[in-house]
Amino acid sequence: MGKRAQQGGGDVGPLLEQAVRSVLTAPDEMLDLALDTGASLLAASAGQWPAVSRAVLGYADTAVGRCWSAGWRPADLVRVVRRELKPVHLALAVDLIAAEGRRHPAAALDRRWQEQLRELETEVWWPGDDGYLAAFAQRHRLDRFALATAALELIRTWGRLPPIAPVGPAPGSAPARGPAGPVAGEPRMLARIRALLAKAESTEYPEEAEALTAKAQQLMAQHSIDEALLAAAGADRDAPAALRIGVDNPYEGPKTMLLDAVAAANRCRVVWAKEFGFCTVVGFDGDLDGVELLYTSLLVQATHALNKAGAGRDSRTKAFRQSFLVAYAARIRERLTAATERTTSAAAAGRHLREDGTEEQLLPDERLLPALAARSEAVDEEVGRLFPKLVSQRVRVSDGEGWAAGRAAADRAALHGRAGEIRR
Repeated sequence: MGKRAQQGGGDVGPLLEQAVRSVLTAPDEMLDLALDTGASLLAASAGQWPAVSRAVLGYADTAVGRCWSAGWRPADLVRVVRRELKPVHLALAVDLIAAEGRRHPAAALDRRWQEQLRELETEVWWPGDDGYLAAFAQRHRLDRFALATAALELIRTWGRLPPIAPVGPAPGSAPARGPAGPVAGEPRMLARIRALLAKAESTEYPEEAEALTAKAQQLMAQHSIDEALLAAAGADRDAPAALRIGVDNPYEGPKTMLLDAVAAANRCRVVWAKEFGFCTVVGFDGDLDGVELLYTSLLVQATHALNKAGAGRDSRTKAFRQSFLVAYAARIRERLTAATERTTSAAAAGRHLREDGTEEQLLPDERLLPALAARSEAVDEEVGRLFPKLVSQRVRVSDGEGWAAGRAAADRAALHGRAGEIRR
């Protein structure tokens, strides 16, 4: 129990512990009874509600911190809530993450952790912990019983999560290997890639989108090459890292194929955790940033193309959409891989792509190909360390028209593993 739960709570702390234990251990068929009983105990008296508020926030410190130690990150916890519970639980989850975050100075958080907190818009908006539940109930028009039920449902969902492979240090802990975390700020090359992809998403001209996205992939490949040569020169002791990217229904299989296509073209590997709605991408840090950017952009472009392809016809069926997205991912894999190979061949010949998109001629560097091979091997070893047991799953195609439309859309949009296979 956290410190705030012990301050002025009287017997509320043990009461909360009892309610939580009952909800956590209840079988599904008995859950409603456990929730009703626990929520009734917590919400019975308006006079004890401030103590309950402190106790819930204190317990959240422990519960959320336990999730961090088990490999989960802020976006992961919120994603689970979004998939399994309701909007009120989502708002409560963000607040509890913000409350727990008061324990950690900014220096204890790596860059991606801080980015997730910003994207979730976590903030301690309530004036005092004893008034938190009352203020939350007023914001969301809930009575005490409904809010106590929501809190217990959220605690059960988080409390039953299993340990997962960590993708970075938990707050305040030193990493087991590699640097202390991603460096602060964003490389200029990444800002250039971001700008190119934003233009590709906004243009109405397919040829322009294709050229912009291809250029973004070339810059990503060049950035990876530059990092590999720095490592070969001994100036960079970076090690493979990992990040998690949400992949939700509908059509989560084809979406994962698209992510795998982007990752493979950038010397990263993807492992899909279907039950939790995310993929873990393993690679070097700069490559991971680029993969996340490009995948997000291509998913936007694929969605636009799919909606356009299915408009005004009877082919807007599930089979059509599934086949469309599978074909789209397969064709994108071919195009991105080709762009990477062209950039690598040019670099091996001494032609270097500048951040502004122009080329300069340098002397060929014989260290390049061995350096790239070494980095790929290091990524494979890290995947084996994080995920010693992997299986593959195929995504089936049942609509020929959707397949043809998907390949055509990929040709227009933007621009090897085996197409159709996903590691899990």
